[in-house]
Amino acid sequence: MFVFDLTNLLTLFLAVIATILLIYLSQEVKRSMIAVIPLFAFVIDLIIHTVQVLTLKQEFSYLFSTLCYNMAIDFVFVLVTFLSYLWADEVEAKEFNKKTINSKGINWLFKNV
Repeated sequence: MFVFDLTNLLTLFLAVIATILLIYLSQEVKRSMIAVIPLFAFVIDLIIHTVQVLTLKQEFSYLFSTLCYNMAIDFVFVLVTFLSYLWADEVEAKEFNKKTINSKGINWLFKNV
């Protein structure tokens, strides 16, 4: 039933490693579009898990909590990968003297912290 079950520790570990490697690759080659790959993957995974929760049949009601945990993990991954995309975009903008997606870059987030 699950497309991508992140409650399994092995799957979660592999997803974290793949995400870290893609973020690191985007920093090394200074291309922010590489950091978008895991962002879109986790957004699609979140949509799939939401559809699964909404269309869950009564005989599979025991899977509701697992799907909710998967959705929570997806939200965390979306947040982390979005922040890493902003960071990669700022690195790319500094390298190629371009304008960032947000005119302030990621500094707007850490300005008051």
